[in-house]
Amino acid sequence: MSSSRRLEVSIDDQTLQVIEGNDCLRCFRISSAAKGMGFTVDSYRTPTGRFQIAEKIGHEEPSGTIFKQRVPVGYWQPGAAVEGDLVLSRVLRIEGLDPENANTFERFIYIHGTNHEDRLGQPASQGCIRLGNAEMIELFEMIEVGTELSILPASKPRGKLFFIDCDSTLSSIEGIDELARARGPEVFAQVVALTNAAMNGEVPINEVFPRRMEMIRPDQALCEEIANLYIKTLVPGVVEMMTEVKSAGWLPVILSGGFAPLIQPLARSLGIDHVEAVPLYFHADGSYKGFGESYPTTRNLGKNEIIREWKNAMLPERCIMMGDGVSDLETKPDVDIFIGFGGVVARPKVKAGSDYWLTDLEDHLAVRDIIASPYSSVV
Repeated sequence: MSSSRRLEVSIDDQTLQVIEGNDCLRCFRISSAAKGMGFTVDSYRTPTGRFQIAEKIGHEEPSGTIFKQRVPVGYWQPGAAVEGDLVLSRVLRIEGLDPENANTFERFIYIHGTNHEDRLGQPASQGCIRLGNAEMIELFEMIEVGTELSILPASKPRGKLFFIDCDSTLSSIEGIDELARARGPEVFAQVVALTNAAMNGEVPINEVFPRRMEMIRPDQALCEEIANLYIKTLVPGVVEMMTEVKSAGWLPVILSGGFAPLIQPLARSLGIDHVEAVPLYFHADGSYKGFGESYPTTRNLGKNEIIREWKNAMLPERCIMMGDGVSDLETKPDVDIFIGFGGVVARPKVKAGSDYWLTDLEDHLAVRDIIASPYSSVV
């Protein structure tokens, strides 16, 4: 096997080439991350730059072998419906050689076979590079530990991003208020006042967050109850609106100062794959442990940080943000258009700053016009 052999991944073309000298020996279809490029731990994004193959795992295992923590644990039959993203057949663990991708080994970024062979040729992974299983075994035999790998950053704009708030936008409730309601009328009144002050821009969000959470200290059972309430209180027209958004080629991302475990079931019910919201942590007995205090949406302009991260990762053609609060309006400089929503709570400051103002999501023609013409501005 030649020591001059190297690998080159193109995120733009969704290919992996085996190159020797100036010759391409083999070109495989791949899937890189659905969330684009990135270097942050737990970002589910594909790193770019210079790497090398650090480990080869799975020699002589049957095709379809399932690996967990790089250990074979079973077999996947082609066509079998399996929940989630399996690591199959062979594993090439990679190590970053640049300062920005030096954490790649610890991020457990692999080249591996997949149970989603139907998605090859398009970004669909959780950060790794996926190949078909037969092709993964072929690649495994073509290279050795130490082989150099380049992952070329994307350069072509791809897709359109539709960021949308959750509380009082997708659902008619404010999750934090409903958590507080379960703690009695006194706590509820205090939390509602703090929430409104934050959403109206009267108090910094980072001051409000820890005060509310210390009063509520929600356990896992209560969070599951409120998660169900989110689904029961969908704003009329939301289901149809999200169908319109996806049909027009927009990728929806829920961007919220609410809590991820409460919002994720609602996202699944709407067919939304991506939720950017505050983590919650529980002890083994389900009691409250804490929340993601450093998560961007716990502070003012945090939603802007997340939008910029998505834009750097995806290079989208266009971006929209829709929401009811001041923290949503703050994102206006980082998106092509801001849609204010007043169908649950109409905030004058948000209405005044919106490019578009909606109060009825069942007005499908208005939604269709906005997503079809994101550069026009009509209030």
